[in-house]
Amino acid sequence: MSIESMMLSNHLILCRPLLLPSLSQHQGLFQGVRSSHQPILYSYFRSSCSWRVRIALALKNIDYETVAVNLTKDGGQQFSEEFQALNPMKQVPALKIDGITISQSLAIIEYLEETRPTPRLLPQDPKKRAQVRMVSDLIASGIQPLQNLSVLKQVGQENQLTWAQQAITSGFNALEQTLQSTAGRFCVGDEVSMADLCLAPQVANADRFKVDLTPYPNISRINKSLLALEAFHVSHPCRQPDTPPELRA
Repeated sequence: MSIESMMLSNHLILCRPLLLPSLSQHQGLFQGVRSSHQPILYSYFRSSCSWRVRIALALKNIDYETVAVNLTKDGGQQFSEEFQALNPMKQVPALKIDGITISQSLAIIEYLEETRPTPRLLPQDPKKRAQVRMVSDLIASGIQPLQNLSVLKQVGQENQLTWAQQAITSGFNALEQTLQSTAGRFCVGDEVSMADLCLAPQVANADRFKVDLTPYPNISRINKSLLALEAFHVSHPCRQPDTPPELRA
């Protein structure tokens, strides 16, 4: 089964975004969405990196507009000349805000934290702040990139599931051990942090790739607590403007 089919066949688990035309619906879209002063998030509904940013926007009560960038349609709309001009890495998310465009989900979240610090997603305590960044990077650099769509296409269709399971299991072994010393109710202590914004989307990836979560009680417990929060609920992939009808919840 291909990665695209597997993603569509599994049940996936927004803020108040206004959906603007997708890339395929509006020529010259990037020049045409400047009528609003709201931030503009270039996103794909089931992109875990985009989900991290949607959670941050929801937690910080930031209204925004969404431009859907379909990563599988038309050979991948992220490869269009228009989107490459916006983000040369040809990846989502990208956020237009305050007159600049920021790519890379953690850079976006840190900018939101520095310019709109309430509620806080990075603890004031330097040690806890380092722990939040450590857990965030473990997921965002050490797990997710190894099982994303671009990598899976390179390993061959018949190897995709096994490859993704191995990448996630290896990372979760390290993450579970790390959380033993950092976690309270959430990844670091008892307050939601940037680390949690990385964890929940990665657990959704694990579910999609049929990873057994039994060996990871801390990961599972924290994820359950996070999904009960409104910001995680409304930003969920199954509630995005570009979510296909058959995947909506």
